[in-house]
Amino acid sequence: MKQQTLSDFEYAHRRKTTKREEFLDSMETIIPWKDWIEMIRPYYPQGKRGRKPIEIETMLRMYLMQNWFNLSDVAMEDAIYDSYAMRKFMRLDFISQQVPDATTLLHFRHLMESHLLGEKIFHDVTRRLESAGLMMHGGTIVDATIIAAPSSTKNQTGERDPEMHQTKKGNQWYFGMKVHTGVCAGSGYVHTVTGTAANVHDINETHKLIRPDDEVAYGDSGYNGVESRKEFTEDPHLSTIEFRSNVRPSKIKTNKNYPGIQWDRAIEQRKSSVRSKVEHPFLIVKRFFGYAKVVYRGISKNLNRFNILFASANLLNCIRAKRTKEFCMG
Repeated sequence: MKQQTLSDFEYAHRRKTTKREEFLDSMETIIPWKDWIEMIRPYYPQGKRGRKPIEIETMLRMYLMQNWFNLSDVAMEDAIYDSYAMRKFMRLDFISQQVPDATTLLHFRHLMESHLLGEKIFHDVTRRLESAGLMMHGGTIVDATIIAAPSSTKNQTGERDPEMHQTKKGNQWYFGMKVHTGVCAGSGYVHTVTGTAANVHDINETHKLIRPDDEVAYGDSGYNGVESRKEFTEDPHLSTIEFRSNVRPSKIKTNKNYPGIQWDRAIEQRKSSVRSKVEHPFLIVKRFFGYAKVVYRGISKNLNRFNILFASANLLNCIRAKRTKEFCMG
């Protein structure tokens, strides 16, 4: 066990624990640190030449907090010096250790992006949820959300991000990318994440969000007609999927003879009650983690971060459901 310092002893006598510290403590208990460290080790510098590299666990903890609190490299370094909860999560003792600088964090982030380690961490979380019996099979909810990108051209190249595009939603134009997710219809955990430019229609990614053992799929009115696309009609499995997409409100029929009985509206409400589960992970990523705008150029870098964030959202939902023990045993 880590030896307590005078600061730890002093903070242990506080009357209140902050929500940040509660969140970090809960993540400390549920994350499989050893497995994630071994996942990164083959790509991490071995330190055979030059300065000895910082421990993988230290950099992984710093990188995860950067994603959770939506901080830049420099701001992350400063925040650890300022926050006792963050220093405690990092397991740093300033007598013998110092916080890794912003450049070291930058290099670690590039390593995670270049080797698609965010995607591997996301798949590890979904695998553990499945083996623990917390993620159901047979039904998937599909949805997409727009993530805005800076439209300014005041940069070195003098142009907007070429991988981002603009799209119109309602009466407003957006510039950025889209994140498409497949969510377990029973539990609400995210099992698939993909990313495209904002002008790509939602139904173009639907076939990538369906699992091999799914029988039913839910979606909003934007997914109407997806079953007639080539990707579904020519696939033996996808052609058997039953799509329960919502119809547009303007097409809901009303029973004029019996105003008190509106069967079509009741059916749509039941579809929506299931489909609403897909909105919760988006809420966590965009509001709780604060990642409502992209901070990197290019879709692949941002998609790596979204894999980390949706994996973290699954862990957070698991904690809130008090299923930490089952997850750790899975």
